[in-house]
Formats: sequence, structure tokens, C-alpha cells
Amino acid sequence: MKRIAVIGPIPRDHIVTHNGELIQKWGCVAHPVIALSVLTGDKTEIIPVTHVRSVDVDNVKEVFKGYRGINLNHITSKHDQGDIISLKFVDVNNRLERQTGFMDPILPADMKKLLACQVFVFVPISDYEISLDTLKYLKAKSKGLIIFDAHGPTTACLVTGERQRKFWIDRDQWLPYIDVLKMNLEEAQASWFKKEYESTDFASHEPNREELRAFALHCLDKGVKCVYITLDSRGCLVYFRVRKRLQEELVPPIRVNHVIDTTGCGDSFAGGLGFGLLQKSTDYIRAAGFANALGALRTQGKTFGVFKSLAETEKIIRQGHVGTG
Repeated sequence: MKRIAVIGPIPRDHIVTHNGELIQKWGCVAHPVIALSVLTGDKTEIIPVTHVRSVDVDNVKEVFKGYRGINLNHITSKHDQGDIISLKFVDVNNRLERQTGFMDPILPADMKKLLACQVFVFVPISDYEISLDTLKYLKAKSKGLIIFDAHGPTTACLVTGERQRKFWIDRDQWLPYIDVLKMNLEEAQASWFKKEYESTDFASHEPNREELRAFALHCLDKGVKCVYITLDSRGCLVYFRVRKRLQEELVPPIRVNHVIDTTGCGDSFAGGLGFGLLQKSTDYIRAAGFANALGALRTQGKTFGVFKSLAETEKIIRQGHVGTG
């Protein structure tokens, strides 16, 4: 049986949507794990790897009840720490964030029994949650593909509880240990920075295609095999090399008619990459189709009931849209 690990926090999320609706649920790792379970049934072992508060262990495990193929043995609470986050959306894609609880980092010891996994999907949401030593350990001990979401290293938690975008200053220490790097435009901007800035010169513009291409080339030169940059409703840019030549592809989005909640879209996208690359580790374009589909499905409701079977998801990819009306 194929095995895929999804590593990061399962925060207790308090969400106010762009429509003013209040949603309380478990987030991050929960989205791709359940999406993968619905996609694969019991044909793949899906392993969430996370740390939570002791008081939350039973409630977190209850979230996965009834879903097939999920191994819950790596949801632990040794240090009694877990993420607690409040999100207030100001529009469909942008939100104000505060954090009042903090998961202790995932370390090499958390991965010792998981080295046989074919794919590792890392979805940190803050810069402290995944140790660089953990990626180094997997590179040295495992043949599994490492997918890494840049949301973590480009997000800081301030002493006021605010969560703010930050530059990924030590980026080049991480890149050699990442096979597939995934991010959005804001995270790309925070990852491709100048060496020096004037006090009024901090980047505020959206990176253009030339800048994104230069950044992707830098990542590929450092050892990354593929870079995905999501463009919201415009789809996803994919960068990789074929016979040493750069390939740049724009994969069209899955259109949605009505957005209900975008929380967890990036995590779901990463899960889609994990599923696609678990089938064939170099079919980056096909994997982007699954990623776009899972991200689009995540917008369609408040619960995990938005995710679809493999046959239904493949139909959505062929049609290029989800939802009615």
C-alpha cells in the first residue's frame, strides 16, 4: 500500500468569512488528510503528523472518524501545545490573523517510523512549526518526495498575537532539502527579496512573470525539482526542467461560481499535489490539476463534505469548473 504523510498543525480555527459568517473548525492538516481519504478510500494510508493540546486529542481524532485509510497514531500531545488561530476575512482572499496557541515544532524524532512513506506533504502555517533538521533527516534517510508549502517560513507570530508576512531570509538553507515547493504570489514576493532596502522601498507590487521565472530558476538551481506558484482565480504557474531546459506552464484554474470559505484552500492544494505526485512523481502538470481541483472544492462549503471521490474529481478537472448556478 502507498503511504503519504501530511505534516503540520491542526489548529483550532475561529473564522469570520468575507460574508460575515462565523465558522469554528479544525484546520490546516485536516483539510488535505480528509481530501486524500475521500479521493483514495482505503487504497492509500494517509498519516497526519501533528502536535496538539492534550485537551484536544480526542476531539481532533473525532474529526477523522468515518474516513477510510487514515492512521491517527502520529497525532500526539507530549508537550501539551497546539495552534489556536482567529481569522477575519476582509475579502475573499485576504484576512486578518491572530494566534494565541502554538504547536511545538515537528522534529526528526516525529518522522522516524515514517521513512517508508512515498510522499511527505509539509503544510506549516508559521515559521517555527517545521525544523530544518526534519527535512535534512528525511533527505538522508528516506526516498520519499518532499512537498513543502512556503506559507510557514513566510509567516511570523508577533508577541501581540498578530500573524504577519515576513521575508524568508534563510531560504537557501532550506531549498536543497525540498523536492517540490508550493506558494502563492504573496509568499513568492516574500521569498524573492532584495539584498538591501531603502526605508521606503519595501516591495508592495505583485511580482511579474519575469521575476517569478527568475525566482523559480533560482530554486531549481538549488535542488528543487518543481515550483508551483498559485495565482488565485488565474490558475497556477508550474516550473520544472526537462533535459536541463526550463519548462514554464500555466495550468488553468477550476472555475467556481460561488465562494463560501477559502480557509484551507492552500492546504488542500498541497494535498492535491501529494496525490498526483504519489501516482507519478514527475507528472507535475497532472498533479497541478488535482491540486487546483481540491483547492476549488475547498471553497464550496463550511465542512469537509466539499471533497469528492476520485471519479468525481477527475470529472471536475475535465470540465474545468465546480458548483452550479
